[in-house]
Amino acid sequence: MSLNIPLVNSIITSIAFVVIVLAVLIDFIENHSGRKAKKEKKSWVETGSMFVFFFLFYFVIRFKVGTFSFPINSLAIFEIYLCWFVIVLGTWFNVAGRITLGKNWANQIKIYKNHTLKTEGVYSMVRHPLYASLIWIFYACSIIYFNVAAFFLNTLVFVPMMYYRAKQEEKLLSEQFKNYKAYQKGVGMFVPKFKIR
Repeated sequence: MSLNIPLVNSIITSIAFVVIVLAVLIDFIENHSGRKAKKEKKSWVETGSMFVFFFLFYFVIRFKVGTFSFPINSLAIFEIYLCWFVIVLGTWFNVAGRITLGKNWANQIKIYKNHTLKTEGVYSMVRHPLYASLIWIFYACSIIYFNVAAFFLNTLVFVPMMYYRAKQEEKLLSEQFKNYKAYQKGVGMFVPKFKIR
């Protein structure tokens, strides 16, 4: 019996989407309680603009804009399995990052009165696990659906969006926390830094 790859693709990506959307909703319910911000910066890159990107990305994949045919050989099967793993890992990373961030989460860029710098858990691997995980998931989806348009959409639109937002956050964080610069040097923004001894 052969594996139905399109069906598994749909199941894995649908579950990842539902889990992340639920996590975002929980963040809004739990952490959007009108807490006063000590510092705040409005950004056009926030949950709403990220959802707009998601629907554009979904449209490109759903209507096969930029899809190419690729022979399903053992190398392609390995890549697909690897991408499924990345999607599952990215989903876990996103949720774990939200749990670790807890009450520090905000839709806009905010430093709260009792804000704490999170450097443990997934934050010890990347400085922005919520953004990094979405980038990884979008790349994996573009590969499993053999969609070059989705790949370039992620590279040319979503990654710059996340970079812009991350740099805005880091400016406030470095003003608030003296040890943030050292944290930046030791931990990658979206990809873990591998230290060679």
